[in-house]
Formats: sequence, structure tokens, C-alpha cells
Amino acid sequence: MENVREGNLSEMSILFERYHRKLYNFFFRMGISRDISQDMTQNLFYRMIRYRHTYKDSACVKSWIYQIARNLHSDYRNMEKRNGDLFVNSGVFPSDVADTIDNYQEEDFEKLETALMTLSDAQRELIVLSRYQGLKYEEISSIVSQSVPAIKVSIYRAIRQLRCVYFKQN
Repeated sequence: MENVREGNLSEMSILFERYHRKLYNFFFRMGISRDISQDMTQNLFYRMIRYRHTYKDSACVKSWIYQIARNLHSDYRNMEKRNGDLFVNSGVFPSDVADTIDNYQEEDFEKLETALMTLSDAQRELIVLSRYQGLKYEEISSIVSQSVPAIKVSIYRAIRQLRCVYFKQN
């Protein structure tokens, strides 16, 4: 990222290859449709180039990227609220997005995704960042500007609520 900040934009292809699938899944798991998630992933890399001068040497690249993704998601949700129901949130996750499948039935994944969509955006974001994206609590802390203990408590509560909703489904 330091090379990109200095003007060597060809280095951005390395970051793209490393992060584009994870970022797409981040947007998609946050309840955004497939097409819009692709557009948002593309816009994220555009923003990375546009705001490359804001990257600090001491910052973790992953945290910086996810902070931009989080801001982009927030911008999208705000625009969605202003424009009403112009965009349709399908809430349906196709099976080809799953990272791995380990002897679980398709209906288990559907129940989990349905339960995940019942959480607030903030709770869903924490679960997606920690469980689906594999970020550490310290990284999430720098992304959402909260202390690590607050992150742990929030994730614990979100998982507890997710578990409750998941097991109440028939």
C-alpha cells in the first residue's frame, strides 16, 4: 500500500487479488444483492486509489481497507434510506458464495442466513467481520473505533441473539 500511496498504481493489482473476494463477501453478507456487492467492491478499490494519500505507514492495511468498506456500506445504506425502496434487498444467499461446506445441509445455511438478516446492521457487521472475514478483535476495534472489550461484548451479544433466532426457526 505504501507503493500505491507513492504513485505506483500497478501495485494495486496485488491488493485486488488478495482482498476482492473477501470484500465482495463482506458486502454480500451484510445483506446487499450480488450485483450491487460487485459494484461496491469495485467502488471500494476506486476509493482506495482516490484516498491512498490517507493511508498511514503505521496502520494495518487490512484495517484501513475494511474501514473504507464499512464507510462505503454506510453510504449505501444512507442512500437506500433516502431513495426508499429503489433497491430490492433479496436476503437470499446463493450457495456458490459459501467459503467451505462441511457436512451441513443447505437448509442449515438458509436458516443461518435468515437469522443473520434479523440482526441489526451493527451486530451483523461485527459477526461478518469476525466470523466470516476472520478479522481479529484488535483489527475490528480499529475499524469500528471501539475498545477491544466492547467489541468482545458486542460480538458475544450478537451471537447469543443469532443463536436464539436460529433455534426458534422451524
